[in-house]
Amino acid sequence: MSLVQPITPQTLTAAAFAPYGQAIWSIPDHQPFTAADAQLSLDRGQPRFYIMRLQRPSRQFDLLTRHRQCTQCLAAVGGREWFLAVAPPNPDRDHPDLGAIAVFRIPGSCFVKLHVGTWHNGPFFDTDTAEFFNLELSCLLYTSDAA
Repeated sequence: MSLVQPITPQTLTAAAFAPYGQAIWSIPDHQPFTAADAQLSLDRGQPRFYIMRLQRPSRQFDLLTRHRQCTQCLAAVGGREWFLAVAPPNPDRDHPDLGAIAVFRIPGSCFVKLHVGTWHNGPFFDTDTAEFFNLELSCLLYTSDAA
């Protein structure tokens, strides 16, 4: 028997997203690097930056994925709003904390950087197709577990 648990999307703020990663908004050029910039971990393989084209996904999911070896950055091409389901990293466990799953409404004017090991599903969006900038490693070991 399947149980559907609705999750109300949260507004993306740096504080609300902190357990899962960083929310990054634009800054003026020539600003010095600070802790507010994306803190990347891409040293365990070849970084891969690409534009991924996705078909409209269902907003229901039963799996979460995590990247154990790197951070991941996602942003919508064209400035569209989108959604992402996340659960905090838990390196000592092989499955996410189901009670900690959150969904964020992400404005098209920023990108998110997921911490190493952050469980996630998405992007979710309302158009037939959407494109997203994606920065991760070129060869990843994924772990997916039932949500």
